[in-house]
Amino acid sequence: MNHIDFDDKVQKVLDELPEELRHHIANVAIVVEELADDETLDAADVDDPYDLFGFYHGIPLTERTHDYGLVLPDKISIYRQPILAACRSAEEIRAMIAKIVRHEIAHYFGIDDERLEELGAY
Repeated sequence: MNHIDFDDKVQKVLDELPEELRHHIANVAIVVEELADDETLDAADVDDPYDLFGFYHGIPLTERTHDYGLVLPDKISIYRQPILAACRSAEEIRAMIAKIVRHEIAHYFGIDDERLEELGAY
């Protein structure tokens, strides 16, 4: 799958989020990258870049205080190569992108992996 088609799938997932949720997403860039860099792999405690499909870089909304301001946007990275390597069809790719985008947005809202597991998001 080429870069444009992959990016379009990410954008479509974002467009399909409920309006009430999209309304609360601000000051966060959602970007497609090929692979995680070494710093991100260290932060995620992951050795193989093909084991990391996405990552939220930032301060979750639930941890922000009144002093939060004048900061660069948070970033949600969606890693193209690991997703493509893990999927066998366009439909699997779309489903994986949707899962990863929602997962990372949950982190933006302050929902950690433990809570996502409790909610059955895994």
